Amino acid sequence: MAEADRQRTLRTVVALATVVALAAAVLAVGGWLGWFSDPTISDAPEASADVEVVATGLVAPWDLAFLPDGTALVTERDSARLLAVDGQGTIREVTTIADAAPGGEGGLLGVAVSPQFATDRWVYLYYTTADDNRIVRLRIEPDGAAGTPEPVLTGIPRSSTHNGGRIAFGPDAMLYAGTGDAGDRGAAQDPASLAGKILRLAPDGSAAPDNPFPDSPVFSLGHRNVQGLDWGPDGQLFASEFGQNRHDELNRVEAGGNYGWPTAEGVAELAEFIDPVATWAPRDASPSGLAFHQGRFWLACLRGERLYRVEADGTGAETLISGEYGRLRHVVTAPDGTLWALTSNRDGRGSPVVDDDRILRITG
Repeated sequence: MAEADRQRTLRTVVALATVVALAAAVLAVGGWLGWFSDPTISDAPEASADVEVVATGLVAPWDLAFLPDGTALVTERDSARLLAVDGQGTIREVTTIADAAPGGEGGLLGVAVSPQFATDRWVYLYYTTADDNRIVRLRIEPDGAAGTPEPVLTGIPRSSTHNGGRIAFGPDAMLYAGTGDAGDRGAAQDPASLAGKILRLAPDGSAAPDNPFPDSPVFSLGHRNVQGLDWGPDGQLFASEFGQNRHDELNRVEAGGNYGWPTAEGVAELAEFIDPVATWAPRDASPSGLAFHQGRFWLACLRGERLYRVEADGTGAETLISGEYGRLRHVVTAPDGTLWALTSNRDGRGSPVVDDDRILRITG
């Protein structure tokens, strides 16, 4: 009997030692990959800003882009409507995207205006269908009528979450798109997949000729869910990205760069990955929109219900809005030099008030 007790005790000790060793290994690897490191920004002092409500009564607006005449084009994710909003807040429906399939985080997402809109009249849209996420373009005529959408890029993986969706033309006149991993983490590291990437396209949808991967629209990889894109004055692309549990990110995007997901989140200090310039805890941020304005990057945050601004090197973070308007989906520099921001309180995760959702005009 004593021998049996000794054997049981030995097995227990071995099992405990194994658990302790495994836990130590997880902590060591996790720390190495940035899983347990602290965000680089945890305290952003408040700064003053003047906020004016431009328009009310929208439902889950997602993106905003300005036409040359100052009219804002706004997408509504769940209704699949493309709206036109003037500076006085008058709203007009331009069109509804018939084959959009809203659900979860999918629906009518990004909008971008051609740099040659005055002559070609093209407006680009990113949206979710029953089968994929895709980018299309349609013409908006001088009388405001919308033409029939034509595909630019199809086959971007879709899911109920992590659809990415932000599109924007860069200073090189190429069209950039942020995509999500669509729930397939491994796809973010696969150069052959369009999921978990930043894409760079010629206006007709072909891969930009000098992309880092030959004949591929992939510009960078290793992303979880990119929903913010903008450029600094030197033409350098930055992106805001949703983290999982520990680190939302602001990234300086390089051609062919690998940003680590799903192996690393936040600052990992690994040679094969590019670390973010700034990170936040998701409870404080969840940045969906990004704008370069007055020499700094401004981030519109959903879960954190904040508007941050930060230097391009990740220093000097300040908070301009904190909770007063609920969830913030996007922020864009307007032609008059102010910022326009979209609230997102009717997206199923917010606490809407009677005027939601709103477009805000911000100065300061």
